[in-house]
Amino acid sequence: MSVEPQVIDETAAGTTVFVYEAPVRIWHWLNALSIGILAVTGYLIASPLPSVAGEASDNFLMGYIRFTHFAAAYVFAIAFLARIYWALVGNHHAKQLFILPLTDKEWWCGMVQELQWYLFLVKQPRKYVGHNPLAHLFMFFGITLGGIFMITTGFALYGEGAQEGHWSHTLFTNWVIPLLGQSQDVHTWHHMVAWSIVWFIILHVYAALREDIMSRQTMVSAIVSGTRTFRD
Repeated sequence: MSVEPQVIDETAAGTTVFVYEAPVRIWHWLNALSIGILAVTGYLIASPLPSVAGEASDNFLMGYIRFTHFAAAYVFAIAFLARIYWALVGNHHAKQLFILPLTDKEWWCGMVQELQWYLFLVKQPRKYVGHNPLAHLFMFFGITLGGIFMITTGFALYGEGAQEGHWSHTLFTNWVIPLLGQSQDVHTWHHMVAWSIVWFIILHVYAALREDIMSRQTMVSAIVSGTRTFRD
């Protein structure tokens, strides 16, 4: 799916178009920071550090780790809600993360072509102002659906500790835990999807750097400045 790009500069270096509005760029980096913190603290919660010396009352290490995890979760969830709002009022590229054009034949053809490009079976990639179809698909499942699942299961577990009467228990715990089985099942799914998101982030960074170098279009700087330059 494509739209008419907003060309803002044409020089010998290439054509520069505007892609990502400021709220999308801020959300991206805030998301990256919160996911990084959540991944590290979540790992430590699942695999705690060895006991520290001294009286238990003098140490609050795991407490601080859990607090940091919960704080980052709040940031992630609130930023996600803000991102949904901006998808409604922002430009076409702000909406792309939440919609898959499954009935668009051109999008599916682009998906096949991108797979061939990433497998080094074709010499030249297609040019996309926003996400290419393959990146679009992975972003939708990795960030949109993955984010929703992690927020839902995370606050369900948080509400379990906060107990009945807390908003998180009312909104999430009461139905998420019974839906998935029991508390340990929710922990397991939360943990497994968290690792899936970590692998997605690794692939995302690799793909962005690879495209920046090989496809002759700016990828990394686009999420900083909001503009993309096509060098050919």
